[in-house]
Amino acid sequence: MRKVSTEEWLEIEAFIYLEARLADESDYAGWEALLTDDMHYWVPFGKADYEPATRMSYINDNRNRVATRIRQLQTGHRHAQTPASPMRRTIANLELLEKSDREYVVAANFVLYEHAVQATQDVRIWAGRVTYGLRRIGAGLKMSRKVVELVNSTEALPSLAFII
Repeated sequence: MRKVSTEEWLEIEAFIYLEARLADESDYAGWEALLTDDMHYWVPFGKADYEPATRMSYINDNRNRVATRIRQLQTGHRHAQTPASPMRRTIANLELLEKSDREYVVAANFVLYEHAVQATQDVRIWAGRVTYGLRRIGAGLKMSRKVVELVNSTEALPSLAFII
């Protein structure tokens, strides 16, 4: 049951696919241009069923911290991602969870393949569910929230020094 028009849904899908491609290609300036000024980027430890400030998270960044993370990645001195890992992700099972006057909440499953060229040369597989907050600003959409629930988030994980 969709609460949006076909045109809105196609715009939402296109935005999510663009966001994934920009992250995969380490186009941090392009990715950052998709964000609202109050964006929240969260990768919880376990399920996202708690307030981020109350427990440990892998990533719990406000907009300023996201900007700092991106600047670090762009310097070429973030050795965990120098050179940047070649990555590709598949997005599936897109669902509109909520729609308000201000925001769409959309969720999807994903699998991301990362070639860890900086270290082991292994291909790492990251899988999970991502929830996006998308807000209409002017004629387009911007991302106000990204919550990434990894299927193995309660286990020891390698570095998450990239945009997942």
